[in-house]
Amino acid sequence: MKFLHRLTAITLLMLLLSPGIYAAENSSHLQQVETLFKLTQMEKKVNESVDTIMQLQMNQNPQLMQHQAAMRGFFERQIGWPALKSYITDMYLRTFTEEELKTINAFYITPTGQKVISTLPSLVQERNQLAMQRIQQNIGELQQIIAPPASPEAPSAPAAQ
Repeated sequence: MKFLHRLTAITLLMLLLSPGIYAAENSSHLQQVETLFKLTQMEKKVNESVDTIMQLQMNQNPQLMQHQAAMRGFFERQIGWPALKSYITDMYLRTFTEEELKTINAFYITPTGQKVISTLPSLVQERNQLAMQRIQQNIGELQQIIAPPASPEAPSAPAAQ
Protein backbone atom coordinates (compact mmCIF):
# COMPACT_ATOMS: atom_id res chain seq x y z
CA MET A 1 0.00 0.00 0.00
CA LYS A 2 2.86 2.40 0.77
CA PHE A 3 4.23 1.72 -2.71
CA LEU A 4 0.94 2.80 -4.26
CA HIS A 5 0.89 6.00 -2.20
CA ARG A 6 4.48 6.77 -3.20
CA LEU A 7 3.74 6.06 -6.85
CA THR A 8 0.71 8.32 -6.70
CA ALA A 9 2.70 11.05 -4.95
CA ILE A 10 5.51 10.78 -7.50
CA THR A 11 3.03 10.86 -10.38
CA LEU A 12 1.30 13.94 -8.94
CA LEU A 13 4.64 15.64 -8.38
CA MET A 14 5.67 14.95 -11.99
CA LEU A 15 2.36 16.27 -13.28
CA LEU A 16 2.75 19.42 -11.22
CA LEU A 17 6.35 19.97 -12.34
CA SER A 18 5.93 19.07 -16.01
CA PRO A 19 4.23 22.36 -17.01
CA GLY A 20 7.19 24.20 -15.50
CA ILE A 21 9.63 22.01 -17.41
CA TYR A 22 7.63 22.45 -20.62
CA ALA A 23 7.47 26.21 -20.07
CA ALA A 24 11.24 26.33 -19.53
CA GLU A 25 11.84 24.34 -22.72
CA ASN A 26 9.29 26.42 -24.60
CA SER A 27 10.84 29.60 -23.23
CA SER A 28 14.25 28.56 -24.52
CA HIS A 29 12.77 27.67 -27.92
CA LEU A 30 10.95 31.01 -27.98
CA GLN A 31 14.18 32.81 -27.08
CA GLN A 32 15.85 31.28 -30.15
CA VAL A 33 13.01 32.57 -32.34
CA GLU A 34 13.36 36.03 -30.78
CA THR A 35 17.11 35.94 -31.44
CA LEU A 36 16.50 35.01 -35.07
CA PHE A 37 14.04 37.88 -35.42
CA LYS A 38 16.63 40.31 -34.07
CA LEU A 39 19.41 38.97 -36.29
CA THR A 40 17.24 39.11 -39.41
CA GLN A 41 15.61 42.43 -38.50
CA MET A 42 12.20 40.81 -38.87
CA GLU A 43 10.29 43.67 -37.22
CA LYS A 44 11.89 46.21 -39.56
CA LYS A 45 11.17 44.08 -42.63
CA VAL A 46 7.53 43.53 -41.71
CA ASN A 47 7.02 47.23 -41.08
CA GLU A 48 8.78 48.10 -44.35
CA SER A 49 6.26 45.88 -46.14
CA VAL A 50 3.52 48.19 -44.83
CA ASP A 51 5.41 51.14 -46.34
CA THR A 52 5.78 49.29 -49.65
CA ILE A 53 2.08 48.44 -49.81
CA MET A 54 1.16 52.03 -49.00
CA GLN A 55 3.44 53.33 -51.73
CA LEU A 56 2.00 50.88 -54.28
CA GLN A 57 -1.56 51.84 -53.35
CA MET A 58 -0.83 55.57 -53.63
CA ASN A 59 0.99 55.15 -56.96
CA GLN A 60 -1.76 53.01 -58.47
CA ASN A 61 -4.62 55.15 -57.20
CA PRO A 62 -3.61 58.76 -56.38
CA GLN A 63 -7.19 59.55 -55.29
CA LEU A 64 -6.46 57.51 -52.18
CA MET A 65 -4.00 60.17 -50.95
CA GLN A 66 -6.83 61.81 -49.00
CA HIS A 67 -7.22 58.55 -47.05
CA GLN A 68 -3.51 57.89 -46.61
CA ALA A 69 -3.45 58.24 -42.80
CA ALA A 70 -6.50 56.02 -42.32
CA MET A 71 -5.16 53.43 -44.74
CA ARG A 72 -1.78 53.39 -43.01
CA GLY A 73 -3.54 52.82 -39.70
CA PHE A 74 -5.49 49.95 -41.21
CA PHE A 75 -2.42 48.28 -42.71
CA GLU A 76 -0.42 48.72 -39.51
CA ARG A 77 -3.27 47.17 -37.47
CA GLN A 78 -3.65 44.26 -39.87
CA ILE A 79 -0.15 43.48 -41.16
CA GLY A 80 2.25 45.54 -39.03
CA TRP A 81 4.68 43.90 -36.63
CA PRO A 82 2.47 44.16 -33.53
CA ALA A 83 -0.38 42.49 -35.44
CA LEU A 84 1.68 39.66 -36.92
CA LYS A 85 4.43 39.00 -34.37
CA SER A 86 2.65 36.25 -32.42
CA TYR A 87 1.52 34.51 -35.63
CA ILE A 88 4.98 34.65 -37.19
CA THR A 89 6.49 33.46 -33.91
CA ASP A 90 4.14 30.47 -33.88
CA MET A 91 5.06 29.68 -37.49
CA TYR A 92 8.76 29.62 -36.62
CA LEU A 93 8.17 27.59 -33.44
CA ARG A 94 6.26 24.99 -35.48
CA THR A 95 8.73 24.97 -38.36
CA PHE A 96 12.10 24.92 -36.60
CA THR A 97 13.25 22.99 -33.58
CA GLU A 98 15.23 24.78 -30.92
CA GLU A 99 18.41 23.08 -32.14
CA GLU A 100 17.75 24.13 -35.74
CA LEU A 101 17.22 27.71 -34.61
CA LYS A 102 20.48 27.62 -32.67
CA THR A 103 22.27 26.51 -35.85
CA ILE A 104 20.55 29.16 -37.97
CA ASN A 105 21.35 31.86 -35.41
CA ALA A 106 24.96 30.72 -35.18
CA PHE A 107 25.25 31.31 -38.93
CA TYR A 108 23.37 34.60 -39.03
CA ILE A 109 25.48 36.10 -36.25
CA THR A 110 28.62 35.73 -38.40
CA PRO A 111 29.72 38.41 -40.89
CA THR A 112 28.76 36.08 -43.75
CA GLY A 113 25.33 35.51 -42.22
CA GLN A 114 24.82 39.25 -41.86
CA LYS A 115 25.85 39.69 -45.49
CA VAL A 116 23.22 37.13 -46.53
CA ILE A 117 20.59 39.04 -44.55
CA SER A 118 21.53 42.38 -46.07
CA THR A 119 22.01 41.26 -49.68
CA LEU A 120 19.36 38.58 -50.12
CA PRO A 121 16.45 41.01 -50.66
CA SER A 122 18.24 42.74 -53.54
CA LEU A 123 19.23 39.39 -55.04
CA VAL A 124 15.61 38.23 -54.91
CA GLN A 125 14.50 41.50 -56.54
CA GLU A 126 17.14 41.13 -59.24
CA ARG A 127 16.08 37.52 -59.86
CA ASN A 128 12.45 38.58 -60.16
CA GLN A 129 13.35 41.34 -62.63
CA LEU A 130 15.36 38.86 -64.70
CA ALA A 131 12.41 36.46 -64.75
CA MET A 132 10.01 39.21 -65.86
CA GLN A 133 12.45 40.39 -68.54
CA ARG A 134 12.78 36.87 -69.94
CA ILE A 135 9.02 36.41 -69.97
CA GLN A 136 8.55 39.72 -71.81
CA GLN A 137 11.25 38.82 -74.35
CA ASN A 138 9.58 35.49 -75.05
CA ILE A 139 5.92 36.42 -74.72
CA GLY A 140 5.28 35.43 -78.34
CA GLU A 141 6.07 31.81 -77.52
CA LEU A 142 3.61 31.88 -74.62
CA GLN A 143 0.95 33.44 -76.82
CA GLN A 144 1.41 30.63 -79.36
CA ILE A 145 1.08 28.03 -76.62
CA ILE A 146 -2.17 29.43 -75.27
CA ALA A 147 -3.70 30.57 -78.57
CA PRO A 148 -6.85 28.71 -79.54
CA PRO A 149 -6.30 26.13 -82.25
CA ALA A 150 -6.81 27.42 -85.77
CA SER A 151 -10.27 26.58 -87.01
CA PRO A 152 -10.34 24.45 -90.14
CA GLU A 153 -10.79 26.59 -93.18
CA ALA A 154 -13.81 26.15 -95.41
CA PRO A 155 -13.05 23.85 -98.31
CA SER A 156 -12.01 25.78 -101.37
CA ALA A 157 -13.96 25.58 -104.57
CA PRO A 158 -12.64 23.05 -107.10
CA ALA A 159 -10.31 24.51 -109.67
CA ALA A 160 -11.87 25.27 -113.09
CA GLN A 161 -10.68 23.10 -115.85
